[in-house]
Amino acid sequence: MTHLSMEALVSLRGRGREPGDSAAREHLQECPACQAELERLHQRVARLKALPPLRPARDRWSGIAAEVHAERRQRRNRSVGLVGLSAAASVALAVGIAPLVTPDPAPDPGRIEQVMARSRALESALDRYDPESRVLDGRTAGIAQELEDRIARVDRELEVTELREEQEPDAELLRLWRERVGLLDALVDVHVTRASNVGL
Repeated sequence: MTHLSMEALVSLRGRGREPGDSAAREHLQECPACQAELERLHQRVARLKALPPLRPARDRWSGIAAEVHAERRQRRNRSVGLVGLSAAASVALAVGIAPLVTPDPAPDPGRIEQVMARSRALESALDRYDPESRVLDGRTAGIAQELEDRIARVDRELEVTELREEQEPDAELLRLWRERVGLLDALVDVHVTRASNVGL
């Protein structure tokens, strides 16, 4: 004899009468094993209903909510950081490229005269320090020689630029004179630093 399955017993527990239930109900009335199983099923259901309802502890919710907020904040900070980084890169790129794209306006001829005057002042300062009369160490002499060579190259470029017949040579002249002043300034620093180090 075959007994009723758990599914059949559960369906018999219901109040409604299904058309296929009549054979199962007849078997249940004749089979003590199935009756005992149905009784155990009723007892299990009653015990489960008697259990107190389980609710999550309220004090844990604040911790869970804090974790969720922290994760969201972290994700937001990451995305904001990436946006900020890309914006900074864009600005840096724009600032770096802008001088290449937009040429400097034509320099004021008075500005070139100012730079030339500064160059003459530095040359006279160099004449006062007269490096020929001083003993220099090898490193300082090498630096001074390198600076003097670079100044000579700039002087040649200045001569060539002044001889060229360009429409706007002033921008190039101003750049070269500024470079010359920077080199002369460095050369004066080399000699002044050396002179102050030896107590002259």
